[in-house]
Amino acid sequence: MRIALLSYRSKPHCGGQGVYVRHLSRELVRLGHEVEVFSGQPYPELDDGVRLTKVPSLDLFGEPEPFRTPRPSEIRDWTDVLEVLAMWTAAFGEPLTFSLRMARVLRSRRDDFDVVHDNQCLGYGLLSIKRQGFPLVATIHHPITRDRTLAVRAARGLAKISAWRWHSFLAMQGRVARRIPSLLTVSRSSEDDIRDAFRVRPGALATIPLGVDVDRFAPSATTTPGSIVCVASADAPLKGVSYLLEAVAKVGAERPVHLTLVSRLDPDGPSARLIDQLAIGDRVTVVSGLDDDELAGVLADAEIAVVPSLYEGFSLPAVEAMSCGVPLVATRAGAIPEVVGDREEAAVLVPPADAGALAQALLELLDDPDRRRRLGHGGRLRAVERYSWSAVARATADRYRAAIDAGPDATARSEQC
Repeated sequence: MRIALLSYRSKPHCGGQGVYVRHLSRELVRLGHEVEVFSGQPYPELDDGVRLTKVPSLDLFGEPEPFRTPRPSEIRDWTDVLEVLAMWTAAFGEPLTFSLRMARVLRSRRDDFDVVHDNQCLGYGLLSIKRQGFPLVATIHHPITRDRTLAVRAARGLAKISAWRWHSFLAMQGRVARRIPSLLTVSRSSEDDIRDAFRVRPGALATIPLGVDVDRFAPSATTTPGSIVCVASADAPLKGVSYLLEAVAKVGAERPVHLTLVSRLDPDGPSARLIDQLAIGDRVTVVSGLDDDELAGVLADAEIAVVPSLYEGFSLPAVEAMSCGVPLVATRAGAIPEVVGDREEAAVLVPPADAGALAQALLELLDDPDRRRRLGHGGRLRAVERYSWSAVARATADRYRAAIDAGPDATARSEQC
């Protein structure tokens, strides 16, 4: 098959959309398919045999100057104007504007692809792509309605209005999701949440878990005593980092521990401020921009990995830690129990938003090397047996074939929803 894989932004590492795009595209090529990835900034890192076509946005939220106002010379068309106006009115316009650009790009390439696969964009432009005759599949990792709820709850005063406005693209995503014949998600928990949030048509949604490179993310012969690691793709309330920092402060009062936080923190953001307030700067190292080998090394060196999220649609960092044979302390939130096993196979599960429970679980696990070894071994077995990118690619290709075989009838049914 000839596959167009769309990703409006493709952060290369640490649980970002670019991880999904890179590994899925590589394994699809290994199965004999042709894959062309279309992405806005940040662009993905891709393997040999996968073609990248850049579809640049104005990159208004990228480093080192997020929320910048572009120069007039940067404005190329009305789609760019729409992107700027969205930012000026506190909205996130990238999903919409990327989809509009892709509809324009694919208009002249109908004969080049057998199927189009969208990764979490769900912009109105996808409906134009469908009208052009492309069989269409879309992945929804989790409904961002959860992110919105937590962001609004954490905001104060007028910031609540801004948080709600930032997530205004969700209304669009729900309307588009209901009109796409074939949808994928990554866990049964996300499947239930997507049905509730977006009211998608029965039978349109299938679950295919994410994968892990079990050869790269592998156990280490040694670990650093007292070392804890957490991978958080964003400094957002949803990731629960504040509760982990409070837990580290509690644990650090009783024994020497050190947290490596793999995340891009704003120096003036909530997590950085909390590190200062708790006076744990000497116990926390923040790193970002790691490639896969570096991330695997950081994970494998730790005695314990932590996933403190308030919600996860899947949790790739949990699977990567399990693949490295690192015991987990994780919250009983969203899909996490489903991913790690709910019978203490690989993780100690605690309630979300409970720093005390996190601290207690960390203390108990640090004091019990036999339990750490058992959880680490169980996690490695679970990762190898259940989560591989080759299996993800085969299952996804089956959905492509079904979308192609369904043809115009599936399109007509979805338009009636």
